[in-house]
Amino acid sequence: MPPHVQQPWIGKPAVDIVFILLPPFACLFVIALFPQLFQNDKGMPDAAWVVLILLIDVAHVYSTLYRTYFDPQVYRKQKSLLLAIPFISFVSGVLLYSVSVLWFWRILAYVAIFHFIRQQYGFMRVYSRKEDNRGWMAKTDKLTIYYATLYPILYWHLSGPRNFNWFIEQDLMYFQSHLLLTLLTWLYYAVLLLYIGRELLSFIRFRVINWPRSLTITGTVISWYAGIVYFNGDMAFTLLNVVSHGIPYMALIWLFGKKTYTQAGKGSRFLQMLFSFRGLIVFIGLLFLFAFIEEGLWDWAVWQEHARVFNMSWLGEVSISPKALSFIVPLLALPQITHYILDGFIWKIKEDSFKWSKEDTK
Repeated sequence: MPPHVQQPWIGKPAVDIVFILLPPFACLFVIALFPQLFQNDKGMPDAAWVVLILLIDVAHVYSTLYRTYFDPQVYRKQKSLLLAIPFISFVSGVLLYSVSVLWFWRILAYVAIFHFIRQQYGFMRVYSRKEDNRGWMAKTDKLTIYYATLYPILYWHLSGPRNFNWFIEQDLMYFQSHLLLTLLTWLYYAVLLLYIGRELLSFIRFRVINWPRSLTITGTVISWYAGIVYFNGDMAFTLLNVVSHGIPYMALIWLFGKKTYTQAGKGSRFLQMLFSFRGLIVFIGLLFLFAFIEEGLWDWAVWQEHARVFNMSWLGEVSISPKALSFIVPLLALPQITHYILDGFIWKIKEDSFKWSKEDTK
């Protein structure tokens, strides 16, 4: 990035820094302040579960609605896609759950992992859009962001079960191998050294640092390593995993909405109001409402773990047959599955309603 080129922010620098780049570092700071709460723990207090899972993890899934189903122009142009994805996902989920509950959650876990990895890659490419993406330096960035996320996942598989799961116990497959893990660890160190060398050469060449890209890669490296490899606790994994993913995603949706729906003739009156400053409370409030309803149904029909949060006792005790669960669980998981799949489309489709951001990164 030549010296005269401005930093490639997505929105205002302060917004990018606080809501996209800062979350992994802030999480690590919190862990450093209270290490006894995060090391080797297997549980999570209700208050932490509400903040991390309900208000961030589940809520961010519904932010995709603003970018797709709630946008009349997008819905009209991509109606077939937007209707086919949830329908096919639900039918596939019912069939898979009917065959194997474990494999339903296992496949969902690996789809989620792929989604999380691709988000980090996407942000890195967005922040590299003003740089030459053809040389070895760009390839080094790509290698680093992918291996920074893949190595902790491989470590998880090769070292055996941790004190946390992605969704349920044994949802990931394990094949312990000390030799392979050692080789992959040395490769991890080599990739990090290569990236550090790349940053030094870039600074020598251009006399400037692409701060958003560098912080994205650095934050990814330390958050994924700390959350999965260094700490062996459910709270640490969830904090680093959820906050570093959910908050930047919601910020990206907000920034896109501010850029798009404030233009004349774009979106609807609802979206124009929503993405004004006074609509921020509605933007967040709707996400929290959808998340609360979904998790309340999950807890009442399936998990029954957070009665103090949802207080669904007035509905009475529920006993649902395995056959009924084969429809209920895929239905409740449908927003999440649809979010994973749609996110692979909404930043790449070339029509006017889908232009901007990750399309510039290919």
